[in-house]
Amino acid sequence: MPRQPIRAHLRYSIEHEWIDTSATPSRIGITAVAADALGEVVFVDLPEVGAAVQAGEVCGELESTKAVSDLYSPVTGTVVSLNEAAVDDPSVISADPYGEGWLLAVEVTGEGELLSPQEYAERFDADIVEGAEGTEDTEDTEDTTDR
Repeated sequence: MPRQPIRAHLRYSIEHEWIDTSATPSRIGITAVAADALGEVVFVDLPEVGAAVQAGEVCGELESTKAVSDLYSPVTGTVVSLNEAAVDDPSVISADPYGEGWLLAVEVTGEGELLSPQEYAERFDADIVEGAEGTEDTEDTEDTTDR
């Protein structure tokens, strides 16, 4: 099985969720490792906007063609928005887990046990890649602007 990519600017839970704490509110999704294990996601159940989530506790569910998997919150806080596009078309979660497939945004009041990209990559045999939110080739256009 090929090594799955993870993003250098994110932090990770042992349950395979990622969080972008550089944004306010923080966005949460599942890793490419989880997406690959699940296969095509066909249904997602997320907490309602305004709901409290607790770090390390179940906050939703993903159903795929292979399995049903709990979604764990990597942080404590309040859900401020959901990715309605992912709810309407869950296949985007598998196709672009770090970009269009993000799941929810949380106003964070506390963090659970989070792994650095290096710790997650070593534990789950993943490759750390640079770049933002699921776009593999975001910097390629800069190289073509030379005279």
